[in-house]
Amino acid sequence: MDITLDPSRDDLPLLANTSHMLVRHYALDLDVDFESQVIEGTIVLFLEDGNRFKKPSHSSTETCPLESNEAFNFRMPEPCPVPVTNARTFSSKMAYNDFTICGKGEKDTSDKDGNHDNWEQASGISSSKYCCDTGDHGSEDFLLVLDCCDLSVLKVEEVDVAAVPGIEKFTRSPRLTVGSEVLRNEIIQELVTMPADRWREQLDYYARCSQAPGCGELFFDTDTWSLQIRKKGAQTATDFPHAVRIWYKTKPEGRSVTWTSDQSGRPCVYTIGSPINNRALFPCQEPPVAMSTWQATVRAAASFVVLMSGENSAKPTQIREGCSSWHYYVTMPMPASTFTVAVGCWTEVMPEPCSSDDRPSERPVPSSQADFRCVGVCGHMEYPCRFQNATATTQEVIPHRVFAPVCLKDACQETLLRLIPSCLSAAHSVLGTHPFSRLDVLVVPANFPSLGMASPHIIFLSQSTLTGSSHLHLCGTRLCHEIAHAWFGLAIGARDWTEEWLSEGFATHLEDVFWAEAQQLSPDEAQEQQELRACLRWHRLQDELRNSSEEMQVLRLLCAGRHSGVPSS
Repeated sequence: MDITLDPSRDDLPLLANTSHMLVRHYALDLDVDFESQVIEGTIVLFLEDGNRFKKPSHSSTETCPLESNEAFNFRMPEPCPVPVTNARTFSSKMAYNDFTICGKGEKDTSDKDGNHDNWEQASGISSSKYCCDTGDHGSEDFLLVLDCCDLSVLKVEEVDVAAVPGIEKFTRSPRLTVGSEVLRNEIIQELVTMPADRWREQLDYYARCSQAPGCGELFFDTDTWSLQIRKKGAQTATDFPHAVRIWYKTKPEGRSVTWTSDQSGRPCVYTIGSPINNRALFPCQEPPVAMSTWQATVRAAASFVVLMSGENSAKPTQIREGCSSWHYYVTMPMPASTFTVAVGCWTEVMPEPCSSDDRPSERPVPSSQADFRCVGVCGHMEYPCRFQNATATTQEVIPHRVFAPVCLKDACQETLLRLIPSCLSAAHSVLGTHPFSRLDVLVVPANFPSLGMASPHIIFLSQSTLTGSSHLHLCGTRLCHEIAHAWFGLAIGARDWTEEWLSEGFATHLEDVFWAEAQQLSPDEAQEQQELRACLRWHRLQDELRNSSEEMQVLRLLCAGRHSGVPSS
């Protein structure tokens, strides 16, 4: 059932059957090994079945590549060496004291039009020969399909969430048999639908449940682009386990991660937004309508710094000599493709001492003062929204940090640290409340393929923006572009991956607007600068069209937007 595709030319298949089940939360527990260039550990998926979130679908056909009528060949995994470091008991004393309130998304329209089948989302793949039917057919078991590539899946098991102390508060039916599938699924349903004002408690129980013991291995199989999981006798999505743990390893050649060295010659690894998003980092649901929250614990040698798309500014915890653990979380539902991680010997670039007159005005949002007074109407799914936080609306400059290889520390102090506050303030003056509560900026290794990439709470920036005669202008405009993606591309994104040009268009326009504001240009100066840049872009577009095939010049049918989007460049 493999499909041979060239990611540089072909659209990737979206195989996850999101019309039947959605992942509502990912809990990752990973170890980074630079010697073997492998990330390994577990991911726990907390699922909700389609009966809870959509109207009856017009079709039971799902997008699984099956070129004939052959059946999936499932297997129970052979006994495999499971890393002991991933089986530790979760401690409720994990550093949750620096939780902050998260960002905003656009209105979720799934209650209006249902959750579209992946075939409608993957408009770039039009041949019906890749379809197979994973609906419910009498005695056939339900099939959970996840997007997955370049991963070694070792084991899949159901998680016994009923074994977590204190979890009984999430059961509404006291007569349910302890240990029954119905009881475990009811617990997960209550957990994933907790109200936004209980987000701390929800995250805590997600973490506890992710460390609960297994209660039975599940059948699974993999191919080039997917992981398929089933439980014998579970004939519908409602019957299927709603908490599933997957033991897996990445591969050194995996196309979601880049193992390399930084500008100081130290080893590092980072995720990239292309060519296959995060499906070679962890099994996930790739369609942009499949939005979820996540939390991740990542362990690495103590000399490394772990940065991640997370709402908290994580600090390392030493778990044993020479090894540290980092924990991040996100409470704003986002597509799995926006998850980003970078591990390396980064140094945090601190500002040089300055007088109070020179210091930028920052108004952070203390957790103790955070509230949910509605200062605007949001129509999205419920979560702790910054746009409903009165204090966040006046926060012109969100807390931010800069990381880079030590050899670029001086360049970052001279350029980046000077520009970030003015660029953030300019964005706030134009668009208002920042969608995300904090920002890390990382100067990535020299082999990074673009000038920058925006992900939730973190921006990757090319070192080329820090040098040259016009480096202040280049760095400033690129920063403004990536900051604009917090609104367009992340908080709001296209329903279909083929429409990334929409968020790029908004960000390109706003980089000029933000940069003019950051420079404090007069209206005439700002217009003159924007017209000059527009002229240069027009000539560049003409050059690209002359050197592009005709099929690459045709826009596809536009799909309606939906929060949220892919990491944007």
